[in-house]
Amino acid sequence: MTPSPDTPACDKSACGSCTACSDIPGVAAPPPPPPPTEAVTDDERLANRLSKIKRKILVMSGKGGVGKSTVATNLAVHLMLSGQRVGLLDVDIHGPSVPGMLHLNDARVQGDGESLLPLDYSTLKVMSIGFLLPASDDAVIWRGPMKMTLIRQFLQDVAWGELDCLVVDLPPGTGDEPLSICQLATPVDGAVIVTTPQQVSTADVRRSIRFCQKLKIPVLGVVENMSGFVCPGCGEVTHIFKTGGGERMATEMAVPFFGRIPLAPSIGAASDDGVPFICNQPPAESVQTFNNMAQAIQSLPPQKGDPS
Repeated sequence: MTPSPDTPACDKSACGSCTACSDIPGVAAPPPPPPPTEAVTDDERLANRLSKIKRKILVMSGKGGVGKSTVATNLAVHLMLSGQRVGLLDVDIHGPSVPGMLHLNDARVQGDGESLLPLDYSTLKVMSIGFLLPASDDAVIWRGPMKMTLIRQFLQDVAWGELDCLVVDLPPGTGDEPLSICQLATPVDGAVIVTTPQQVSTADVRRSIRFCQKLKIPVLGVVENMSGFVCPGCGEVTHIFKTGGGERMATEMAVPFFGRIPLAPSIGAASDDGVPFICNQPPAESVQTFNNMAQAIQSLPPQKGDPS
């Protein structure tokens, strides 16, 4: 029996596949409609992204200008060079430094229709608001809620993939950005605290340690940056600032001390050139400091559900 175009309720343009024809011998019934898909909530998207990241490490300081971004960038590259899958997230919204330190100032974020794609520095995945600005010297004049929205987008919508470690470069202080990260990227596995030797720095950096303690974030250790000037000619170390302030602070606050990074012209030149100094035969003391940081991160107990 052949269906007729005059069959009641038959769709003449698609006869043979409509519901009205389903009872006619020799005509297959149309496939059932697909089940409705449940909308994925923002919280579920965020949880899914974070479930693929084994360790989330904050690099922070209560004081600006102590070299925190330098430490964060070189720590991420150091971990990458050791064979780990690493991401570097720059949430210093008002003063992003990471793009310049990796020679990515002119790079811009692309998307695939579903996610934002992080920039690549070798195998290191990098994201920063600097990749979203029309010009590198554009000012971001935002209040707290807008900053938290962007940080959530960086965690939720960036295609980080499977990572052994996400290093987060935070702005100085204990305000919106550190608090937003701690609320969104829970659980945070630990924090690296950066200071310079002089008291004006360590006094403010103590507040970052107190911040971590109040939010129950493990303080992995303290780095004393700009610890002595290394003469490029003879190698003699001159202590422009008081030395040992970071170590004394760590002892007084009962947290580990990772070591010192000297104030060397080669480090400043490497940062300006967009080349992490850890790649260019850095001073042995600096290498040991980064080794200590990496060891502390690798020694963290696995999170619940993490097979490693």
